[in-house]
Amino acid sequence: MIGETWDYVIVGGGSAGCVLAARLSEDPDTTVLLLEAGPEDRSMWLRMPAGMSRVVWGKRYSWSFISDPEPHLGGRQLGHPRGKVLGGSSSINGMVWLRGHPRDYDGWEERGATGWSYADVLPYFQRSETADQTADLARGTDGPIRVTRPRLEPSSLADAFVRAGGDAGYPILSDFNAGEQEGFGPIERSTHGGVRTSASRAYLKPARGRKNLTIVTSALAQEVILEKGRAKGVRYLKGGKSTEVRAQREVVLSAGAIGSPHLLQLSGIGPAGVLEAAGIRVRHDLPGVGENLNDHPDLVIQHQCLEPVSIYPVTRRRQSWIAGAEWALRGTGPAASNQFEAGGFVRSGPNVGHPDLQFTFMPLSVVPGTVDIRQEHAFQVHIDLMRPRSRGHVRARTADARQAPAILFNYLADPADRADLRGSVSILRDVLAQPALSRFAGPELFPGKQMQGSAEIDAWINQTLETCYHPVGTCKMGSENDPDAVVDPECRVRGLEGLRVIDASIMPEIVSANTNAATIMIAEKAADIIRGRSLRSEEPFATTGRRQA
Repeated sequence: MIGETWDYVIVGGGSAGCVLAARLSEDPDTTVLLLEAGPEDRSMWLRMPAGMSRVVWGKRYSWSFISDPEPHLGGRQLGHPRGKVLGGSSSINGMVWLRGHPRDYDGWEERGATGWSYADVLPYFQRSETADQTADLARGTDGPIRVTRPRLEPSSLADAFVRAGGDAGYPILSDFNAGEQEGFGPIERSTHGGVRTSASRAYLKPARGRKNLTIVTSALAQEVILEKGRAKGVRYLKGGKSTEVRAQREVVLSAGAIGSPHLLQLSGIGPAGVLEAAGIRVRHDLPGVGENLNDHPDLVIQHQCLEPVSIYPVTRRRQSWIAGAEWALRGTGPAASNQFEAGGFVRSGPNVGHPDLQFTFMPLSVVPGTVDIRQEHAFQVHIDLMRPRSRGHVRARTADARQAPAILFNYLADPADRADLRGSVSILRDVLAQPALSRFAGPELFPGKQMQGSAEIDAWINQTLETCYHPVGTCKMGSENDPDAVVDPECRVRGLEGLRVIDASIMPEIVSANTNAATIMIAEKAADIIRGRSLRSEEPFATTGRRQA
């Protein structure tokens, strides 16, 4: 393939890359090459929702990144899986399908991402999905991503958790993706018929027969080839052999919030000091590359379950095989669910404009600090801080693409993040103490009711805080007046031609929910930008997400 040329060379066959490859190759006169560092997504465990636990922590389908010692967490290093397979993280993630709040996107535009307001992005959310059980005009009805809304059985733990939110004074919602977000309700997932709907299965699989689309797996990108200020191609490593391919029109990086800034830096594009320290020749000094790393920090509260209604028994060997057989034969049963079936969004205080805390319920408990299931009936609720102020970075260590970059999330560097999380514990404990859960909620197993004082809770946070696996922002989108912006609102890398970044790394600010739906939306919209097309919602939504009369 040395010297071969395509119109577009896309690096990264993850959530964004699959969308771009499918959309750009719709034009039969356009040739597209998609490079993915990982393998094909053929494993049964990538299709089974309950198989997530088998693939997310291994190295076959994940980059298995490890952060640098986190200075505000006592020097702990946190594992951070990222998809290394066709479909990327959409092939190994928890399948939670949430858009975030409309104000998130209006905030993007206010920060210089012109054309990315909620009214601008809504049509692309709609185009990306086929939503189950909805008649709401804000939802999509014929898109590639099939979305399932779980039906919460009246006697289930998940239903009791939602009703407890109502008891605590919060609204009960049927659809977090229709604009309204504050309240409790079922959490949609990107599955259909009990099977994971990854970006690869939804977008790439139907496009694979096109003669103008070429897909190369196990291809590790080494650098973007620059000539006279223009991206001309990509050099990648496959089977020990380095190969150079050329892009007639553009090179597009869709390697994610870790991979895209790393590849830019390997190519000599980034902060001069970082590049020089890594022994990389500076080709284009761009200070924001790899900076502004943001993620949702995560805490867990666990309770013993007084009735034998958790799914703990299903995790035992014999029952798990039975559940697997039911899934294989019918696409139903416990293995067809991600088990994140209920949750809530609340505000940490009365002066917060829209929800900044997310609660996610699970009808089982994991031994803290491990991936082992508690051997008893129990449940847990995750607390995620939606708009943390702390920022970290991604920085190349050497010029060798095979060596992972230095990753520092810098969790809780801003004291306000710690204060918000400290307060979230009281908010969630109040919900869990409501009458709707009284028949189920036994003693608090973790951290334990004895953990009450601010100093004690802060120490517990330091010892147990984890990641929600939602890195964004390292190739920030913004205006030409923003010195930290890496790409403009058309996703073009500032100061260079023929090079774009299109993935979660371009988010100016993290969204107030899981990030996969937003990443797919970004790629849908960016594909239209590249093709010179545009959609805009005619629906008169307020910035709160409420439909106006």
